[in-house]
Amino acid sequence: MYFDRRTFLRSSLAASTVAGLSTSTTNALAIKDKTKVKPNPIAVSTYSYWRYRKDTKLPIEDCIDLAAEAGFDAVEILHVQMTREDNSYLQMLKQRAFVNGLDLCGFSTHQGFVSPDPEYRKRNIEHTLKCIELAYELGIPTIRVNTGRWGTIRNFDDLMKAKGIEPRLAGYTDEQGFEWVIDSLEKCLPKAEQCGVTLGLENHWGLGRTAEGVLRIVDSIDSPWLQVTADTGNFFERQYEQFEMMAAKTVYVQAKTYFGGGTWYTLDIDYNRVAKILKSANYRGYISLEFEGQEAHETAIPKSLNLLRKAFS
Repeated sequence: MYFDRRTFLRSSLAASTVAGLSTSTTNALAIKDKTKVKPNPIAVSTYSYWRYRKDTKLPIEDCIDLAAEAGFDAVEILHVQMTREDNSYLQMLKQRAFVNGLDLCGFSTHQGFVSPDPEYRKRNIEHTLKCIELAYELGIPTIRVNTGRWGTIRNFDDLMKAKGIEPRLAGYTDEQGFEWVIDSLEKCLPKAEQCGVTLGLENHWGLGRTAEGVLRIVDSIDSPWLQVTADTGNFFERQYEQFEMMAAKTVYVQAKTYFGGGTWYTLDIDYNRVAKILKSANYRGYISLEFEGQEAHETAIPKSLNLLRKAFS
C-alpha cells in the first residue's frame, strides 16, 4: 500500500499523541496508587467476648482463636481478663496470635491517680509500670491508661446512670486532681520510652471524661510517649465535636457497638462520620471493637466487624 509523506506524518503524530496520553495516564495511575491510603486495620478487644458477664470470662487464647475465625486483623487484650502473667503464658499468647495471622495491638489496663493518698497513687504507678512491661513482653505497642476518678460514686451502674459525672471528694479540687494525674503519668514515661510502649490516655470517666480533660493532661506533659486512646462510646454530649478535638493526638481507637441494646446505655454512633474525622487527621492506626450489647457475641461481633469494615474501608 502507498503512503505519501503527508499521510505518514499525520499517522506518526497521531500515534505519538496516543502513546503520550497512554504514558501520562499510566504515570498518573501509578502516582495515584502510591498515594492511596490502605484501610484501617480492624481489631477486637477480648472484652467484647466477656463484657464482665457472669460465667463468660473466656480465656484470652480462646478469644484470639475466635477473632481469627471472624476475620479480624488484630486483638486487643483486656488486662483484667488475663488469668496468668508468667512469661511462658505471655509467649504462648504471642505465638497464638502469630500462627493465626493476627497482631496483638493493644493492652487495655486500669489505674487511678485521682487520690490525695500518695501511697494509693504509688501503687497505681507501680501497676502501670508492670503493665508496660507486660505489653513489652507481648510485643504490644500501646496500652490504654486512665486518669482514675474521685470514687464518690462507688457502684459503676450508678455512675453510668449519672452519665459518668460524680462529685469531687470533699475538701479537694479538680486542680489538685489534675496535678496528681500529671505527676503520676510523668513517672511512668521513662519506662514507656525504654520499652517502646506508647501510653494512650482514654476518655474514660473521671478527669478524662471530656476531651478537654484528656488534652489538658496530654498537652501539659507534652511527650510523644503519652498520646490519646479515643473511645467512641464514652462521650454523652458533643460527641463528634469532642472526638474531633482529640483526633490529632489519637494513636488508638476503641469503637463501641450495641447490638441487642447496650449493657449500660446505647449510643447512636455514625461511624462514617467518625471515619471522616479520623481520615482528616491522617489517622492510620487500629480500630478496635468493644462490643457492649446484649446480643450473643456469636452473631453481634461479625455484624460489628462488617459495620466497621464498611466505614473504615
